[in-house]
Amino acid sequence: MSQASYMLSSIPGPDDITRVELANGIVVLARPNFNSPSITISGSLAVGSLFDPEEKLGLADFTASALMRGTQSKDFQQIYDLIETAGARMMFSGGTHTSGFGGKSLVEDLDLLLGLIADVLQNPAFPETQVERLRANIMTGLDLRAQDTGDRAAMAFDELVYAGHPYAKCEEGYPETVRKITRADLEAFHKKHYGPAGMHIAVVGGINPQEAVEKVEAALGSWRNPQQPPVPALPELQPLAARVDIRVPMPAKSQSDIVIGVAGPERAHPQYLAAAVGNNILGEFGMMGRIGESVRERSGLAYYAYSSMGGGLGPGPWAVFAGVDPKDEEKAVDLILAEVSRFAAELVTEEELADTKANFIGRMPLGLESNGGVAGVLLNIEKHALGLDYYRRFPDLVREVSREDIRRAAETFLHTDAFAVAVAGPPRDE
Repeated sequence: MSQASYMLSSIPGPDDITRVELANGIVVLARPNFNSPSITISGSLAVGSLFDPEEKLGLADFTASALMRGTQSKDFQQIYDLIETAGARMMFSGGTHTSGFGGKSLVEDLDLLLGLIADVLQNPAFPETQVERLRANIMTGLDLRAQDTGDRAAMAFDELVYAGHPYAKCEEGYPETVRKITRADLEAFHKKHYGPAGMHIAVVGGINPQEAVEKVEAALGSWRNPQQPPVPALPELQPLAARVDIRVPMPAKSQSDIVIGVAGPERAHPQYLAAAVGNNILGEFGMMGRIGESVRERSGLAYYAYSSMGGGLGPGPWAVFAGVDPKDEEKAVDLILAEVSRFAAELVTEEELADTKANFIGRMPLGLESNGGVAGVLLNIEKHALGLDYYRRFPDLVREVSREDIRRAAETFLHTDAFAVAVAGPPRDE
């Protein structure tokens, strides 16, 4: 078998992914790895901050974080003792469209892990003492966020680009909204929004896939929630009509952080892959692509500089991030805008495209070396309806991206005369 054939056969595909939809709507994806003595579980629920009431932003995130603080049958300490005794891991997290959960254990402890996940998902008790401890942790995190120039620039950027859209709001909430969230709010939110509809769970490791499906069904197959609402559809985003700038003054800071860009393509957009390959050239590959070379290496204007494209179920940001000396803010902004303008106006070189394609194709199998990496791509396949053969087709899809495709994607989204420019740093008079 050639190296290319071996690599292809090691990538998840229709012949080794088992996909089963349970009677209650949970989609289970399983893939065996009998070289591993462990099991990784990764899952998502159709509940996120899109359901947060305006006055209690952060409720979905708070709820997800509180799930492990105790159930109807086990207190906080008992849950953690069971996990630690088995040498296992378990986590829950909030998000915008979905909330996530996952865990890892030895194969022989899979029933324990699934049992704990099922108990925590279905029967959280939200004990008052634990809720208040968690609130204190969240408030500390929000205080730290308020003092971070990078976080403040990113928040200001989102408020500009996504004005009037749910993406303008922080899923973690704000101090004034988190303070208003009560234990009763957590309980009511869970009762209404948590359920099996739209839930996906991937199981990867040293177990027969059919057995994995049966164990998930035994743990979660009886879960029902007739009142569970569908995730609300995103409103149409109105793109910026002109450049908008904002500066967040932060006393006693010695660095300024910059975020410059627009809303990019959602994952389902036909130009998504061309934009992603192009962004690798713009600000990721090597020493952070053209942006890193121009702004940091050649001009010495930034401590770091790179671009990122975050399209998912909605139009995530396509932006450049940089940390600079405050005196260099304007020079750095002008140089970034010039680089992005050139990227949108000219074809990338043949060499750049060849190098970035090799990077894209070569790094994909590296992300599949662990059970966790495979579980993540199984969820990605399901979440975005990519097809079970997507990662087998991925190298050819990347090879098909042309220089013209990249320029068209850049022309579609990267209009620098309608960019948002957010800067957070020391006040001008310092």
